Amino acid sequence: MVEITQNPLDMIFHALGDETRRRMLASLSQGERSVGELAEPFSMSLAAASKHIKVLEAAGLIRREIRGRTHLCRLDPGPLAGAHQWLSAYEHFWTGRLDVLERLLHAEDAAFPRQKPDGE
Repeated sequence: MVEITQNPLDMIFHALGDETRRRMLASLSQGERSVGELAEPFSMSLAAASKHIKVLEAAGLIRREIRGRTHLCRLDPGPLAGAHQWLSAYEHFWTGRLDVLERLLHAEDAAFPRQKPDGE
């Protein structure tokens, strides 16, 4: 079994690594939801939904508030900024690589102009 470290970025990517949790976050981006409302689209038990919610809470992506017997969850997008910052380094890498490719293709086009078929 793989153990999850307590590194916040690791916990965020672990939480985001599951489609159910990503869909729960998307739902929470529209407003707060109860645990039952989060579980409903997945036809899962409240216990199963609660396990997913605990992973999201541990990553700091959601906050849970108890009102009477109802547990309400709210999105906390702040920790996503760290994940975005980490990913942006790769965005810059790929943008640079694609810029180099574009320059090479333009140079190739200039060196070997296309010949138009007869009749054009």
